[in-house]
Amino acid sequence: MIKRDYHIHTAYSDDCIIPMETMVLSAIEKGMEEIALTDHVDYDYPDRDLPFVVNYDLYSQDYYALKEKYQDKINILFGVEIGLQPHLGSKIEELLAKYPFDFAIGSIHTVKHHDIYARRFWDNKSKVKGYTEYFEDVLECAKMHSCYRVFGHLDYVNRYGGFDDKTLYYKDYADIIDEILKTIIKGERGIEINTSGYRYGLNQTHPQRDILKRYKELGGEIITLGSDSHKDEHISADFDIAEQMLKDLGIHYLAKFSKMKPEMYKIGD
Repeated sequence: MIKRDYHIHTAYSDDCIIPMETMVLSAIEKGMEEIALTDHVDYDYPDRDLPFVVNYDLYSQDYYALKEKYQDKINILFGVEIGLQPHLGSKIEELLAKYPFDFAIGSIHTVKHHDIYARRFWDNKSKVKGYTEYFEDVLECAKMHSCYRVFGHLDYVNRYGGFDDKTLYYKDYADIIDEILKTIIKGERGIEINTSGYRYGLNQTHPQRDILKRYKELGGEIITLGSDSHKDEHISADFDIAEQMLKDLGIHYLAKFSKMKPEMYKIGD
């Protein structure tokens, strides 16, 4: 059993109401040895009712109190999930320099200043056009930003759009996905395996198996595993499925982080 969950939200994320301590206690109960708290920071987010910024002065008080309180039971990392947009480089770098982050996920939640969750992003778009626009933004941000340590939920665009067949077939986007993966690898960054796809009824991780296989073929090594939990019961959800997929693909090591630096560990250790 993999005992590190590197994608967990708390009430400091605007789309989560679960207190930090509740998430920590659930992780302990589920046998986790280490977790990364990765609350959302999405600067210039298009929905004014959900600013997706974190008050890190208050956050730090909670974090350090819980880190000390439960230090004999679990290691808690100071993490963040950053919403990447092409124009936000300097603002993100300022944030990361100001606080002692252990780990940073870089994710695309908006494309051309529209949240891909929102219906208006998909208006008058075919599946291919919507998915392609998303991957074009992923590629641009992967090239422009060096702030992230792993790229988050790489193909999660297929959660949305309302199509009868949401399936994202790697072969249909192979050229741009390969360029994204090569860019990430060249930058000595990694990707996460995000198990939330199963909770959304997609019967896959993000990224899907074919993309993970290609990442390995291209020489990618840095991989973290995260549940993307916004509820305490979702911590480590479907990790057994992800672990079997990793074994089937011949991937025997994952990455853990401290002070933004990766260290590989063998699955099962």
